[in-house]
Amino acid sequence: MVAKISFGNSLFGALAYNGEKINKDEGKLLATNRIFDDGTGKVNIRKALEDFMHFIPDRCRTENPVVHISLNPHPDDRLTDTDMENIAREYMEKIGFGGQPYMVYKHEDIDRHHMHIVTIRVKEDGKAISSSNNFYQSKRATRELEKKYNLHTAERGQAISEIPLRKVNASEGDVKKQIANTVKAVVRGYHYQTLGELRAVLSLYNIDVEETRGMARNREYHGLVYSATDDNGNRVGNPFKASKIGPSVGYEAVQKRFAWSKKQVADKGIAASLKEKILPILAASSNAENFKSRLQAQGMDVVFRYTDMGRIYGATFIDHDSRSVLNGSRMCKELSANALEQFFNSPHDHTQTQQGQTAGQTSGGSPFTGADQWQSQSTPVSHYDHSHSDFDGFGLFTTDNPAVDPAEEEFRRRMQRKKKKRRGPKL
Repeated sequence: MVAKISFGNSLFGALAYNGEKINKDEGKLLATNRIFDDGTGKVNIRKALEDFMHFIPDRCRTENPVVHISLNPHPDDRLTDTDMENIAREYMEKIGFGGQPYMVYKHEDIDRHHMHIVTIRVKEDGKAISSSNNFYQSKRATRELEKKYNLHTAERGQAISEIPLRKVNASEGDVKKQIANTVKAVVRGYHYQTLGELRAVLSLYNIDVEETRGMARNREYHGLVYSATDDNGNRVGNPFKASKIGPSVGYEAVQKRFAWSKKQVADKGIAASLKEKILPILAASSNAENFKSRLQAQGMDVVFRYTDMGRIYGATFIDHDSRSVLNGSRMCKELSANALEQFFNSPHDHTQTQQGQTAGQTSGGSPFTGADQWQSQSTPVSHYDHSHSDFDGFGLFTTDNPAVDPAEEEFRRRMQRKKKKRRGPKL
């Protein structure tokens, strides 16, 4: 179980955030302590605020007196509402807040049900409950509760990676919430080094991301916007600025994630490890769709980008086990876009390659091994169409930035120039 404790000044904001979810039937009020509950299952946010204010002295000098806690059981834990209420009350006792006024809410708006607790760290005599040791108290409390209730052990990073991701479906409504839930989990849970790699993994869940650039008050700004798409990669509805979702998915946070991911991939040898997993699957694949299906059976995906003429000019691989996203060219030349285009769409060269692989396997010199042990499986996969030039809702979109693979962009431009040259003269 993972606990996250936040301190702030807005008591009404914390109460309204949780109360509105309950009143919209997106959760339940599980318990209150020293706060009136009328038993209707709804929350009177104003009345709750008044009740809390009775416990805060008029001249309160405590900075950030409001405490907002989220308790997140492991997704595999099956807890009743009574279990959740008991866990929340015992947790509050263990961290020294058992006598404080508080409200316990169960959030049900995503598949991973979890609890939120709103309380204050000001005692009735005006003294503040110290927050200097709250991390260690909280960690000890969650470990004790895991043992008592036979819960799965989960660190914070593991909890993020365990969140079940779902494709955005615009027909289900509340698209912003669907996008926010998935984007937060992907941005914080995967390794990616460019915006293109982040875009590739988000495309699996019908989400697109773009960078915005512009001038405001004579200063250049950078930002990100996220959009819902259909299964063919076409945008659906209005985009959402990252600032409307949260700073954790904004431009600066993503840039920091690029640098962090680069170090992780290098330190852990992720590129070499994935190469050894993918090359045998490629050798056993008859075409691009078969390749995708075989990868999916092993917990991986590949997102191809195509020119208007149907040539592969980009390939990004996603390994969901290690939560890693890598352009093929980062791993080896055999997995680059040009090599994959030749492998799948040039039958003569493909046959020669397979013959060379067979000879290499006989002599023990080929990296393609174990292909004959593969069992074919088929899974429907959608293409991702990388086309964004028709969108200008939030300002200038450009591709001349570090988040774009230069080799891929050069290949795409070269193919476009060739296409223009082949056009006949106008009559």
